[in-house]
Amino acid sequence: MLALVKTKKGEGALELLDRPIPTFGDDEVLIRVAYSGICGTDIHILHDQFAYYPPVILGHEFSGEVVKIGKSVTQFEVGDLVVGEPHNKACGKCYLCRNGHIQNCMDKRSIGWGIDGSFTNYLTMPEKLLHKIPAGLSLKAAALAEPTAIVAHQLLERARVTPGENVVIMGVGPIALLAAQMARVAGAGKILLCGCTADIPYRLEIAKTLNCFDRFINVQTEDAVSIIMEETEIGAELVVEASGAGSAIRTSIKVLRKWGRLCAIGMTSAPTVEIPWNEAMLKVIDVQFNMSSSYEGWNIALKLLASGKVNVDPMIGVRPLREWQTAFADLEGGKAMKLLLTPEPISE
Repeated sequence: MLALVKTKKGEGALELLDRPIPTFGDDEVLIRVAYSGICGTDIHILHDQFAYYPPVILGHEFSGEVVKIGKSVTQFEVGDLVVGEPHNKACGKCYLCRNGHIQNCMDKRSIGWGIDGSFTNYLTMPEKLLHKIPAGLSLKAAALAEPTAIVAHQLLERARVTPGENVVIMGVGPIALLAAQMARVAGAGKILLCGCTADIPYRLEIAKTLNCFDRFINVQTEDAVSIIMEETEIGAELVVEASGAGSAIRTSIKVLRKWGRLCAIGMTSAPTVEIPWNEAMLKVIDVQFNMSSSYEGWNIALKLLASGKVNVDPMIGVRPLREWQTAFADLEGGKAMKLLLTPEPISE
C-alpha cells in the first residue's frame, strides 16, 4: 500500500513509499481508511517543527471502515464506520492517565507522528480509542471529528462559553471556524472574527456561509482593539486564540475585560512570544493552554456534527494521496481551508 512517510529528521524528507498492510493485536482492529485530514501538525512535521519518530507514516485525522477485528474486541464489528482518538501508547499508569488525561501522557506515541498513521490505505487502532460514526454523518465530514473534538474539549468543557458572553476569535482557519460555530451553539452574544487581508478572498467567504460570526475585523487595515472595545463596551469575556500569531496573542490580552478568559488553541512557530505581562496581571485574566482532546470532547463533537449544528462541509476539499505536495502547499498558501487525502486504490 502507498503511504506518505516522514523518512528522517530534518526539513522535508516526506516520500510516497510502499508499505505492507499492518498487522493488529488481540485488542485492535484493522481499518480501511476512507479520508484522512491534513493537520497543521503534519505541516509542522514537514518543516521539522514538531516531535516525530521517523520513519513514520503521517496522518492522525481519519475516518474509515473496520475490516478485521482482534479476538478480544467486543464493541466493534466488521463493517462498522469509525473514527479514533490519536492517544496511542498512553501508559495508563502516570498521574495524567489516572486523572483521565491520557491525551497528555508523556509516554503517548500517537498515530501520525509516534507510530504509523492514516495517510495510507489501512490503519490499526486499539478498540478503546474508537468511536462509531453516528448514522447520517458522512465519512467525509467525520474525518474532521478530531479537530472538532479538540475545540469541543477546549471551548465547551474547559473555557465554558456562557450564554450572552461576547467572544473574540483570533484566526479564520478550521479551528477558528469550529470555535465560532460552537460559541454560537453555546449561546454566545457577539462573536467577532479577527483575520488578515489574505483571509478575505477565500476563508472569509466560507465563514460567511456558516453564519457563525457577527463582525469580521481585518487586523491589518483596522484598529482591532478599538473596534472590539466599542463592540463589547468593556472588553470581551472570552478570547479564543486560534492563530498562533504573536501579534494576535498580544491583542487577545488587550481586548479582554477584567477577569476575562483566554482560551489558547493555536500553536506558534516561534519558541517564545512577547506578551504584555503586567496588563494581563492587572486584568486578572485566566489563561488556558490547551493540547489535544478528551473522551467527552469526542462525544460532543460527533453529536454536533451529526446534528448539523456544527457544519464542516463548506471547509472540506478532497485530494488523492499522490497530490500531497500540492495539497500541503495550498494549505500553507491559504488557498484551501481543510484538505482530506484519499488513499491510492490497491487490489485486494
